[in-house]
This record gives sequence, C-alpha cells and structure tokens, in this order.
Amino acid sequence: MTEDMQLRHLTPETQRTYLHHITGLAQFFQIGPEHLNLEDLRQYQVYLANDCLYSAASLNQFVSAAKFLYDVTLEAPFDTAGLLRAKVPHRVPTVLSQQEVVLFFGHLESLRYRAALMVAYGAGLRVSEVVSLKVSDIDSSRMLLRVEQGKGQRDRYAKLSPRLLEVLRTWWRAARPTGWLFPSGPAGRHLTPASLPQGRPLRRHPQTHHRPHAASLCPIPDYASSANMTTRLGTQIAVSIAVVPAEMGHSPDSESERFEEGQ
Repeated sequence: MTEDMQLRHLTPETQRTYLHHITGLAQFFQIGPEHLNLEDLRQYQVYLANDCLYSAASLNQFVSAAKFLYDVTLEAPFDTAGLLRAKVPHRVPTVLSQQEVVLFFGHLESLRYRAALMVAYGAGLRVSEVVSLKVSDIDSSRMLLRVEQGKGQRDRYAKLSPRLLEVLRTWWRAARPTGWLFPSGPAGRHLTPASLPQGRPLRRHPQTHHRPHAASLCPIPDYASSANMTTRLGTQIAVSIAVVPAEMGHSPDSESERFEEGQ
C-alpha cells in the first residue's frame, strides 16, 4: 500500500493518515485487512461513528483509505461504493473584526511571525503555503503571490495588496532573506506550520506585566480554510498592516517604492 501511495504521488501527510486508519482497522479485527469483506468495513465504520465519536471528516478519511487499499492495492472483489461517506456539516468560519485583528497582531513582537501571519490573513493562504513561500514567489509588478504545490498539489496565484506588499518589503529589509521568504534555523530551512499560530514572542501587558498568549485575545479562525474569505480578510487586515512600519521603527523611503530590483 505504501508503494502504491508513493506511485500515486500522495502527500506524506495523506500517506500517514491512510496508514493510521488501516492500522486501526487491522487492530480492531485482529486479522489482516485482506481477509475482511464489505460488511466488516461497514461494521468498523459504525464503530468509529458511535463508539469513537469520529467527526464526519475523519469518517470520510477512513473511507478514502479503505477505498485506496481495496480498490488499488488489493483489487478486492467487492465494490467499495457501498462504503458511504458522512455528510460534512457546513460551518461559517469565524471572521475577526478590524479591532480584533489589530489587537491580535499588536501582541506579536516578532516581525517574522507577524509578516507571515499577515500573509495568511491578507492573501488567504494556508499556513503550510505561507511557510513554503520563496522570495522569488513575490511578483510586485503584477501584485501576485505564486503558491507552489498548495492544496491538492496545485500551483496557483494569490492577490497581493499594496499594504501587504509594504509589510513584506519591511520584512525583507530587516532580514534580507534570499531563498525562503521566512527562513528558520540553519541548512536552508523555513518556518513550520506549527510555529505560526503561537506567534512568538509576545509583548508584555503594560499593567499586569505578564505575557498573554495572542491566540487567547480573540477567536482565531482557520485563516485559509476558504478561498472566498480572501477579499474580506484582506479588507480586515489593511488597518493593522498600515501601522506595522511605524511600530517597527521604519519610516517611508524611496526603497519602499519597490520590493527590490530583481526580487
């Protein structure tokens, strides 16, 4: 199964997810998956739904893993179309007000994390896409961000607002990255998705002198779960982006009129 997934160029995360579900299936019946039939799979689905209280999305992940195993790897004699997918409830994502956006970004002292999160909010990118950006992905002449191998292993372009471009210029002047837009550590590595939501380090509260967690100040949505949220999020973030250069001690100059020739 692993080799079949590699031949299909499934992402490492998808491979881990499929193997996790198939391992759970084998452990539940205490026999190899090749000895199971369609009714066994349906019974396991019921167990996941009623006993394990799996969400609809997780149940559908199991269905996808089972279909791959039995249709592709094992070429099972039964029709896996009998494995029904759960209906995923449609939820409206939480959208922050302008005041909440300003409050959140105001508690991020690190220009690196602030700029990265602003790209996620302002351009509607997923965190995995943000950390994988390169300096060469910024097209300031056409006001676009190139996203390579995003969700579904597809390339696409995202709109780049003038204010967001100014934030990226500020970040570039401060760090002068040459490869990855948001490098981290030695050996040409970049930030990881897990490092972004924490937005460290955080500013001390002026009264209590403690370090509040930025995520506890307001509900933070999945900033790139829906492409149609891009415009609204971009409007929200315009106010907070506008104050970044002043807060970071940067003043307007001729250099800010361009990202940098050749960048």
